[in-house]
Amino acid sequence: MLWCGACRCGGTDLGLSILFVLAAALAPPDAVAQGQPQAASQPLTDPPAAAQAAAEAAGVAEAARRTARSTAEWLARGVDSWFGDKPFTEGGKVTDGRLSVSVLKRQGESVDASVRFNARFRLPNLTERAYVLFGRDDQREIVSDTPEAFSRQQRLLKENTADRSFFAGVGLQWRDDVDFRLGFRGGIKPYVQGRYRRLWQVGPADLVEFRQTVFWSLADHVGSTTAISVEHALSPRLAARWLNAATITERTRKFEWSSVLGLYRAFPEHRLLSLELPASGTQGSGVGASDYGVQVKWEQPTYRDWLLGEVVVGHFWPRPDREAARGRAWAVGAGLKLKF
Repeated sequence: MLWCGACRCGGTDLGLSILFVLAAALAPPDAVAQGQPQAASQPLTDPPAAAQAAAEAAGVAEAARRTARSTAEWLARGVDSWFGDKPFTEGGKVTDGRLSVSVLKRQGESVDASVRFNARFRLPNLTERAYVLFGRDDQREIVSDTPEAFSRQQRLLKENTADRSFFAGVGLQWRDDVDFRLGFRGGIKPYVQGRYRRLWQVGPADLVEFRQTVFWSLADHVGSTTAISVEHALSPRLAARWLNAATITERTRKFEWSSVLGLYRAFPEHRLLSLELPASGTQGSGVGASDYGVQVKWEQPTYRDWLLGEVVVGHFWPRPDREAARGRAWAVGAGLKLKF
């Protein structure tokens, strides 16, 4: 899948400059001090000064990544000690660690900035198939297991600050395609999930993925999210994908649906250009799609293979309800994703 492959190399001085702001907030004070430019008085056009600034920013990036990973491992060791005395070094590890910072702006709305953190832990004192989840994200999307492509962040929609909260949970991989999760989000608010995922390679260039999640929470009671994705490789570097998802809960009893049709073009050094047509709505709203549009996205590594930069520009036609006329709005977004 072109849009989710690993990226390598190809960093830019612009990406490292943006990272410096992120890393300064994450790295220890001594690391930040070490990352301050030593030749600030030199002209910006001086090649040695620019190279030195890039090298120092890269050092802060490395420090930020070490800090994020060591913090996650410290947390994992603490949780693992609740279940037994086996040392964390005997099979324990942090996987799928991700820290992302994003900023977006829709025409007519205020700027929205968000920080998301997610990590998955393997703990030696639990069974081999058990794992622990921890992070900070949109609690509604976490509980309903919404595909990332349909998150408000990816659709350039402003998030409700109250919906961002920390979550933690324990999962059990029952089979390769089935797992169960018990978690808490936004304080002591429990939720339960049962998840099924299946892939079919239906042809040399065609892949179908099906996901079904049944969940329970205090707010929604019983709910279900169904997602299906169809991918077709048009060439070794060009792919098309159609992704659809629908969520229904006992509380709302109406489907909330989302769909995105996209083209994804890979370039050398693992850069990616995307053209997407997203749409979303609610069953029985009387307006069909409450929001649809077109967006262009560019993603590339900014430092090594674990720091990715992204820029998105889109134009949308929202209509929140049948009483409102359909509007139109430009939107822009940018973000950094640090993997650890």
